[in-house]
Formats: sequence, C-alpha cells, structure tokens
Amino acid sequence: QVQLVESGGGLVHPGGSLRLSCAASGFTFSGYAINWYRQAPGKERELVASISSYAGNTNYADSVKGRFTIFRDYAKNTVYLQMNSLKPEDTAVYYCNVPRGPYWGQGTQVTVSS
Repeated sequence: QVQLVESGGGLVHPGGSLRLSCAASGFTFSGYAINWYRQAPGKERELVASISSYAGNTNYADSVKGRFTIFRDYAKNTVYLQMNSLKPEDTAVYYCNVPRGPYWGQGTQVTVSS
C-alpha cells in the first residue's frame, strides 16, 4: 500500500527551527519527486518545496527561500524539510506528496507563536 506519513511538527517561537519528516512506503521512492505543501486555515494548499528524483534538484517558494531546506535519505525512504528562522506566517498544516498524488495524509501541524 502506498503511504506517506508526515511527522515532526509542533509549537515553536519565532526564529526557531523544526525538522519535518516524510516517511514513504509501498512504492519505488527513488524514482519520484517529492513535494512539501502547506495549508493555513482559510487558504488554499501551497507548494513550498520540491526535490527531484535521482539528481536531487530542489526548488522553493519565494516565501521560504533561504530559510527552508528539502533533502532526502534514499536508504531510509524519507524526505525531510528543515525549517529555520520560522515566522508566524509559516503556521500551517504541512503535507508531503508525490506530484499529482491523488491521496493526502493527515499532515503535521506547525505553529509559530510567542
């Protein structure tokens, strides 16, 4: 069964850091690009970071460039999102998925607040 499970969210103060994990199973992970998305209440889901298969090319939304880093561990079948210098505007539920993936997990909540 194809499954992607997000973890690592929590409550953090502005300027703090979190590392999110996306654990994949049930498919050939290395052959797929993986994206991180986020969705804040009342707003549509936003693509924030992506990493390609094999070559590992990365791309980021302008709002997170210089603060977030996406990377993958093929041996662990896991993609990570390192988030530094967090701002209140980063508060959202974060999801991972393959491009055009038809199913979504529960995501992991990130709250940046004093």
